[in-house]
Amino acid sequence: MDDQAAGSPQDAHGVLVCYRHPDRETGIRCTRCERPICPECMISASVGFQCPECVRGGSGTGHAPTASMPRTIAGGTVAADPRLVTKILLGLNAAVFVAVHVWSSLLGHLVLIGAWPPVPFPPTEGVAEGEWYRLVTSMFTHEAIWHIAFNMLSLWWLGGPLEQALGRARYLALYLISGLAGSALTYLLASGSTASLGASGAIFGLFGATAVLVRRLNYDMRPIIALLVINLIFTFGWSNIAWQAHIGGLVAGVVIGYAMVHAPRERRALIQYGTCGLVLAVVVVMTLVRTVQLV
Repeated sequence: MDDQAAGSPQDAHGVLVCYRHPDRETGIRCTRCERPICPECMISASVGFQCPECVRGGSGTGHAPTASMPRTIAGGTVAADPRLVTKILLGLNAAVFVAVHVWSSLLGHLVLIGAWPPVPFPPTEGVAEGEWYRLVTSMFTHEAIWHIAFNMLSLWWLGGPLEQALGRARYLALYLISGLAGSALTYLLASGSTASLGASGAIFGLFGATAVLVRRLNYDMRPIIALLVINLIFTFGWSNIAWQAHIGGLVAGVVIGYAMVHAPRERRALIQYGTCGLVLAVVVVMTLVRTVQLV
C-alpha cells in the first residue's frame, strides 16, 4: 500500500504525523487500521504495533476490525496457536522422510521423474506422462538428513512469524503455491534426468514473503537480505542444487507476499487470492509447455 495513502494525517510539509498527536512526525502505522502512530501510541502486537483505539476494539473510523474479530496485517483471523500450520507442515515432511527410508522404492514415485537416484535416461513415468502429483510430492520429499534438517529449520524460523502475520489460510496458500512454482520451473528448465526433490522452493517462497513483510513494517531488512544472499550463493555455488526450484519459489513468494500485505482493505481477499490464482495459472502453463516438449 502506498505510504501516502488517502486520509493519512500529514503536516504542512507532507510528512506523516500521529493521528492522536498531530505535532509528532512518525513513519510507523498501526497494523490494523493503518493510521500513523507515534512511539507513545505504539502498543506492541504479535506483528508490528497497534494504536490504543484498535487495542480497545474501536477506531472510530469504521475501518479497524472489532475486538471480537481481530485480524492480522493481511486480514487473516488471529489464531490461538499461530504456528499450527507450520507444525503440520513440519510433521508431513518428517513423515515422508521416515517413509522413504523405510520403503526406499517409494522415492521413485515422489520425485519429478520416475527414478532415484537420477539416471541419464529416466523411465517414462513422471509429470510428462500425466503424473502431475509429483509437483506436490517432490516438495515434501527429502533423502539426506542434512537436507531435511536445513529446510525444516528454515521452515520453523520463517514460517512461524509469517503464519502469525498472514493467517493460516493465506500462509498455507503462500507455502504450497511457492513450492509448486519451484517444481514447475525445475520441470521446465532442468535436465530431463533431474530428479528434483525437497521443500527448498517453498522455503524460498517464505524468504521472499518475509522480505516483503519486513519492508511493509519498516523493520531493518539487512538481516533477511544477508540470509537470502547467503542462500543464493549456496544455490548457484553447488552443482547438485536445483537452482530453478529456489528461484521459482522466491519469485512466487515475493509476488504473493506483496499481494498479501499491500492489498487495499476494501478489495483485500479478491486481490490476494486472485494473485494466488494467477501464479497457479503460470505454474500450469509452464508444466504444459514442458510436457508438450517431452511427449
